[in-house]
Amino acid sequence: MKHIEIRFGDNIEKHAAEEKSFEEMFQSVNPMFCFSKRIWRPQMDIFETRSEIVIQAEIAGVRKEDIIIEVSNKAVKISGTRKSNHLDRTATFRLAEIQFGQFERVLYLPSVIDVEKVAAKFSNGFLELVLGKLFRENIKNKRNISIDFI
Repeated sequence: MKHIEIRFGDNIEKHAAEEKSFEEMFQSVNPMFCFSKRIWRPQMDIFETRSEIVIQAEIAGVRKEDIIIEVSNKAVKISGTRKSNHLDRTATFRLAEIQFGQFERVLYLPSVIDVEKVAAKFSNGFLELVLGKLFRENIKNKRNISIDFI
């Protein structure tokens, strides 16, 4: 069975910047106008129940092997790559809205999670990450744990 890589650590937040860069402003006007490797931000939902936090990500066209999930007690970082499927490199684009390349999102958690209760499911272009809430203060640190897809 294929696995999705989930890493546990504490330094996820330092790479999350909410400000738009100069390049991102131009890319929003025309997606083909970019100066370097671009990073796209897939749409995500996050909600919680009494016992768990659920994160859903819309990442159609991404293979399971190209998804990395990093979990700390404060945040979750979901990143990976969607490879381009353009067959003819000489084609002239008339509309280019589908983004390819690297993606990354950092979501801050509303509650402390139990690292023993983390599950991931990827189906029909949607990733669902279920994080069990921790009801006590101590958190066990684990690193590089593989989770089976359901």
